[in-house]
Amino acid sequence: MTHDTADAPARRDAATPFHELSDYVAIPRVTALRVAPDGSWLAASVQTLSADRKKYVTSIWRIDADGGQPRRLTRSAEGEGGHRFLPDGSLLFTSKRPDPNANGKDDDTGAALWLLPAGGGEARVIASLPGGVAGLETAAASAAIAVLSPVLPDDERLRKERKEAGVTAILHETVPVRYWDHDLGPTDLRLFAVAPTADGEAQPAEATRDLTPDAGRALFEPSFALSPDGTLAAATWWQWRDGVQSHKELVLIEIASGRRTVLLSDPDLNYDSPAFAPDGRRLVCVRGTHLTSDEPHDYTLVLVPLAAAHGEAAHGEAAHGEAAHGEAAQDEPGQAQPAQPRELTPGFDRWPARPVWAPDGSAVFFTADDGGRHPVFRADVATATITKVTEDHGHYTEVNPSPDGTALYALRDAVDAPPAPVRIDLATGQAAPLPSPGGELKLPGRLTEITAAAGDGHPVRAWLVLPESASAQDRAPLALWVHGGPMMSWNSWSWRWNPWLMAAKGYAVLLPDPALSTGYGNDFIRRGYHQWGERPFRDVMAATDAAVARDDIDEGRTAMMGGSYGGYMANWIAGHTDRFKAIVSHAGLWALDQMFATTDVPHLFQQQWGDPLTAPGMYEENSPHLHVAKIATPMLVIHGNRDYRVPVSEAFRLWWDLSRHQVPAKFLYFPDENHWILTPGNAAIWYETVFAFLAEHVLGEPWRRPSLL
Repeated sequence: MTHDTADAPARRDAATPFHELSDYVAIPRVTALRVAPDGSWLAASVQTLSADRKKYVTSIWRIDADGGQPRRLTRSAEGEGGHRFLPDGSLLFTSKRPDPNANGKDDDTGAALWLLPAGGGEARVIASLPGGVAGLETAAASAAIAVLSPVLPDDERLRKERKEAGVTAILHETVPVRYWDHDLGPTDLRLFAVAPTADGEAQPAEATRDLTPDAGRALFEPSFALSPDGTLAAATWWQWRDGVQSHKELVLIEIASGRRTVLLSDPDLNYDSPAFAPDGRRLVCVRGTHLTSDEPHDYTLVLVPLAAAHGEAAHGEAAHGEAAHGEAAQDEPGQAQPAQPRELTPGFDRWPARPVWAPDGSAVFFTADDGGRHPVFRADVATATITKVTEDHGHYTEVNPSPDGTALYALRDAVDAPPAPVRIDLATGQAAPLPSPGGELKLPGRLTEITAAAGDGHPVRAWLVLPESASAQDRAPLALWVHGGPMMSWNSWSWRWNPWLMAAKGYAVLLPDPALSTGYGNDFIRRGYHQWGERPFRDVMAATDAAVARDDIDEGRTAMMGGSYGGYMANWIAGHTDRFKAIVSHAGLWALDQMFATTDVPHLFQQQWGDPLTAPGMYEENSPHLHVAKIATPMLVIHGNRDYRVPVSEAFRLWWDLSRHQVPAKFLYFPDENHWILTPGNAAIWYETVFAFLAEHVLGEPWRRPSLL
């Protein structure tokens, strides 16, 4: 499918999809990529508008490795996702689509596990669980399958009785209680083993085995992998010790017996993203330090040797048991030896993520933020030598080594390019585009890069999006847009925070990476670690000064925008300068002692900031609400009610504080949206309101209230 605007009404500037919000929200979005076992084709997930244009629906498409037009493989009103290949080339996916063999049964169990045969034919259900399938992984050399599913005690009975009684209440006895936009409980995630029968038909219920009956909240937001022969699973496993301290272990689970042992555990470290080597004798994962009052996170890759035989890995030199996990997790006395991980990225001053193995086991590929880019790197297993594979300004995800080891397949995006499939030649590092279900997009402008000198001498780099019309004769108004995080980078395409919609309206958009941004080393993060407000503020002001010094930017017409941490910076900037004509604060932190106690992850903030009752210093030094009396700039406050990361109470208090101080302001409130504004209609209203607000205060146009508000 391509996005074709040939029949659209003629609009100014030879219209792009960014000139009309209805066109923009209809652009197909490629979100995931997997290479088939024989390397001949790739399966991609693609989001498109539903028939009623009220939501996005995901389908799976086929992309041939040697080119050719992409073909859609699945189609349903409910959509499909989470696809993985079996070794024979069959494709697994999850979907809530009706099972044609259910004989009219009222089935509200959530997504089932479906199989699309390698030789063609109709997809069919091979596993269905009462709570549905929430995630799946397959083995490289066997038909083993592991799935995640939310489970209640005495699951089927309790589900039925709660539904019949109209009970939705949750009694919490452990943390956490919610995450981003959804409540946790009363179900907990568990890991199940599933194996399709020889003819691909559904397994009987007793053949779907619960591998983690005692998991509790341990599998909260897990990552897991299967060994190539399917005899072992490696999974992350949370230990929740109290409301502040927690850590994530890495455990090994024998598929045949369900026996679980701890592979890696340290109260001061978290382990994530496990990946088995092709020979099954080693495992690589991400190791991360905790935030502390003195130091930010740091991440590295570690290599862990496993036992010579998979069946012995959970008992021998690769694992050690801990009584805290119960009888199933204990080893016999004297047998357990702790694993001895080896750091694979020593001295690498970036944060590696999403490791995958080369087919011959000689190297691990990973990605990391790096100077406003997100390239692919290669770590040599024998020497721990790190080399950069890709040198362009791309942001790479979904990295898949080709079976012959000569190339990588991945999704590549950038600030000026949406995600699209590419083939990376490992001999040259060049990324060649493959035909994309998302089609090609014309942009309403151009991208350049600027660097400014911060007050402490550090360089601060930024992307600058310029509209087509920007010139010395037609200077563009400027919108400073600060990223969220705060430990992240403006280095990728964003459907949610898209600067090209601004460019289509004639704005230049400045996307800086101030202190706390990733991709510039940990010292750059440390510059702002105790100064969330002042140090990054000085950096973005330096970048703004460099931008308005250009002859194609109008210094007299500037605005500032930001979401999440960017919303925090919007609130901070409002109380520290009046240089901007308007400020847009989306999901912004306002009163830090309030926010850090009501967010979904208060333990993470307390590790860094301390207890506001006994150590209020950092809260008082960095909280924007203490500067409300200095705010004079008109502000647009935006928040979703289901935002649990930055609770909506921040917006309510900000709105009240601005109102009582008589600051010109508006409040755009979304009762059923979360930290992001995701549904097509609400996303369009978000931009329409922002455009109207900026037009009034930056461009001097009359206020035009969006017609649907």
